[in-house]
Amino acid sequence: MILLISLFSLSCLLPFVMVISGSLSTEQDIMQYGYSLFPKTITFDSYKILFLGSNRIIDAYGISIFVTVVGTALSLFVTAMGGYVMARRSFKYRNILSVYVIITMLFNGGLVPWYIICVRYLDLKDTLWALILPMLANAFNMFLIRNFMLSIPEDLHESAKMDGAGEFLIFYRLICPLALPVLATVGLFVSLSYWNDWFLGLMFVDKQELQPLQLLLRTLVSNVEFLRSSSNAAAMQRISAQIPSESMKMALTVVTIGPIVFLYPFVQRFFVKGLMVGAVKG
Repeated sequence: MILLISLFSLSCLLPFVMVISGSLSTEQDIMQYGYSLFPKTITFDSYKILFLGSNRIIDAYGISIFVTVVGTALSLFVTAMGGYVMARRSFKYRNILSVYVIITMLFNGGLVPWYIICVRYLDLKDTLWALILPMLANAFNMFLIRNFMLSIPEDLHESAKMDGAGEFLIFYRLICPLALPVLATVGLFVSLSYWNDWFLGLMFVDKQELQPLQLLLRTLVSNVEFLRSSSNAAAMQRISAQIPSESMKMALTVVTIGPIVFLYPFVQRFFVKGLMVGAVKG
């Protein structure tokens, strides 16, 4: 059994190995032989092209890390408070609030009204808050936390109130430590969403110094694809023929996946427990 699990675990690593191998392969080898576990000819051309503007890459990394850390912390705080309120059986309007949150999962106001509100009324254009606030609250995550908190006995709330604790103190000092598994699970979901997001940057950020990593790399890939598809000039075709677009995509994956790969081991022990309890309870 241990051998079977070990073989299955190793097989899960194969896609990562192929991505790294593809990022180190030449464009000709990929076109001729496809992706393989080991590169036939090792080259770092894709990484050299990516880091030609190394200052911009580093700045974009900093923006993405800041947005992910701050956005995850604020989103967890807001989402956990919403889940806590809906889980409190003593709160008279919790069912009305739950219906209101469900409605946001079923309907939305559309892209244009959302954009007008964010730009004209909230004044988020070309600010870091434009990359954080639109994804701050998520209805699915709120219900995941709510369902987990429903498994916490109501007697704990009553005993804490008898000791003189207020609602916020109960939430912060009592409920949050007990809900750590689901908070870690939701934190992983939220951090992945913030780290992989490029759409908010595309919509609200025109300043290059505020562009997140994913948007910068998407722009780079789009420029490469434009050069390869252009048929207007022979010079463009010669340039595009020398750009390793396929191996660049693999190199982009390696560059962007690093922080998430390092984050997951710290939260994976909470992941299954938080997801299962939050999914089946309530």
